[in-house]
Parts: sequence; C-alpha cells; structure tokens
Amino acid sequence: MDALGKQAVVGVSVAVALVALAGAVIAGAGAGSGPESAPGPYPLRWSPGACVTGDFALIPCNGGVSEVVAVAPDPPGPGDCPEDTDDVLRVGPGRTACVRNFLDPHPGAPGGGGGLLRPGDCVALDGREQPCARPGWYGKAVAITRDAAACPENTLDTVPGDARTICLGRGGQVLDRGACVARPAGRVVDRSGVTRVPCGSARAWARVVSFETAAKRCPARSERYLRSDSAPRPVTCLDVLSQ
Repeated sequence: MDALGKQAVVGVSVAVALVALAGAVIAGAGAGSGPESAPGPYPLRWSPGACVTGDFALIPCNGGVSEVVAVAPDPPGPGDCPEDTDDVLRVGPGRTACVRNFLDPHPGAPGGGGGLLRPGDCVALDGREQPCARPGWYGKAVAITRDAAACPENTLDTVPGDARTICLGRGGQVLDRGACVARPAGRVVDRSGVTRVPCGSARAWARVVSFETAAKRCPARSERYLRSDSAPRPVTCLDVLSQ
C-alpha cells in the first residue's frame, strides 16, 4: 500500500507474441517445392509483375487476381515489402512474394486486416492484425517502433515483442481518460480481464482519471488503480463509481 492508501486491483504484465507481418505467411500454392511454377511450355517465375490466382498460383498475365509487387527474404524484414502489400506468400527456400490485389478489397490498406502491420491497423492482444470493421480487436496501432520508449506521445498502451513494439492509441479496449471499466474478477488479472464498458452502463465500476508513472502520483480522488508494466505510463488511476 502506498502513501496515498490506494490499493492496486489489477497487476498486469503480459508477454505477447508480435509477428513481423499482420497476416499469416501463406505457402504459395502452385509453387511446389521451389520458387518457380511451369504450367505450360514457358516457365512462370515469382518475380515483380507476375500474376497470381486466387489460389496463390502463378498464371499468365491475361488472368489472375493479384500481382507480385516485390520478392523478399523469408521472413521479410521492415521495408522489404511495399506498404500496400495485401498478402505475403512463401514461394521457395528463403524467398517470399509480396502481392497486391488488382481490385478491391485491399486487406493491406490500414484497418483492412491483412498485409503488413502499420499505423491505422487494429490488433488483438497477441499482436496479430484484425480487420477494424470486425468486433473484438484490442487496440489500434499509431506506430510500430523498436521499443516502447520510442512510441509517440499519444500512445496509451503497447503490445511488446522480441524485435518491435506496437504502439496503441484510442479505440477498442484500450483505456483512455474518462473511459469506464467493469469491476475485475480478482486482484490480479490478465489485460483481457479488464473490460471497458459504457459509463452509463450498470456494469460501470470505475472511471479512468489519469495515467501516471507511479501510484503515488494519482490524484486524491483516485481510490484504486490498475497496473500494466507494458504501458508507457504503467499506472491507470481510477475513480470508483460504485462499490
């Protein structure tokens, strides 16, 4: 208990997996055991400008639904695929093809749920991208950085990983000032156990007052706090609405 007499109701330190790509890397159907596919007398190659079917096989460019826009290492590193990539296909040992659809929809667009993870995309707590139009995502990325210390000022929460950090802003289940939460089931819960609810709801237990680096910095009216070691300011100060 700190000098203010406040009591931590939630201790949250969650290790989550961060994948370099928002969607799963898909084995290139039709690529067989190597980077080339030869359905006719003229071999088709996984190279920029090649056309790809809906089943992820190479096809002459009088058909197909998408185009190879780059060939990258497996797995691709930052900047290896263009930002508008819709899918990443494994096409041979150590090689992937960055693919973009000819027509809408473009899942690689910000919020679309596929392609490369970038600002504007929505993610689950495990760091995997989800379409923003589909309910159930945890937060929306405002930046992808090397670590939490490099996140921009408007970051409210983060999803950490071994190599990069997803910096999250407003939206989804991420808490911000004035947001309300249901009462957690116990004193120590996973972040998924902290539920954001409408402040007019009968389930609203407490309102977020501020975010601080330590519990002793919480305002006097804050009776409880949440703690998440992955957040830029790990203490979320709460004003309890109902006992």
